[in-house]
Amino acid sequence: MFGRHTSTLPAPGATLAGRDQRTFPVAERHRVLDAPVITDEVPDGLEVAIFGLGCFWGAEEIYWQLPGVWSTSVGYAGGATPHPSYEEVCSGRTGHTEAVRIVFDPTVVSYAALVKTFFEVHDPTQGMRQGNDIGTQYRSAIYWTTPEQEQTARELTKVYGDELARRRLGDITTEIRPASETPYYYAEDHHQQYLAKNPFGYRCHANTGVRFPADA
Repeated sequence: MFGRHTSTLPAPGATLAGRDQRTFPVAERHRVLDAPVITDEVPDGLEVAIFGLGCFWGAEEIYWQLPGVWSTSVGYAGGATPHPSYEEVCSGRTGHTEAVRIVFDPTVVSYAALVKTFFEVHDPTQGMRQGNDIGTQYRSAIYWTTPEQEQTARELTKVYGDELARRRLGDITTEIRPASETPYYYAEDHHQQYLAKNPFGYRCHANTGVRFPADA
């Protein structure tokens, strides 16, 4: 049931049933940023960005280091099963990505900067995988939370896609969807800030090696 190499999204109606509520606790404070981890109520002036870029341990570490990022968490996005477990997501039968949710101050770091980082630190051409991590949960994804974010995401995806095409490095497969289509579900506590707890833990940073064009 919990094989980790599913490369096809489940058909509608074929996803696992899930549950009505989260069945595990999540720590109140961020181990690195000393902000709330569960940030359903976002302070005035801050925004939320959600990305899928492979294993969420390394993705969260990248974003919590950026100036202007107030809090981060890891969880599951883009799927159909309510309140899934990690094992269920890895089965490929929930439709979720491993995602990082970023609460940021747009007066310090722009959404465009977050998207550019997203493209530079993973390989958006690999479909249902990142490096040796294979499965639908590792697909590249941007879940926008405002119309302005959608516009920025699509514009920058085209810019980076054109640059990859110029270098003959493949087509971008990034899924771009509104975050409102499916809830974001927080992952189990041991996954939150995993690399702060396990500094020598696994990091998947498959990438194209291509910097975002400086004039974009």
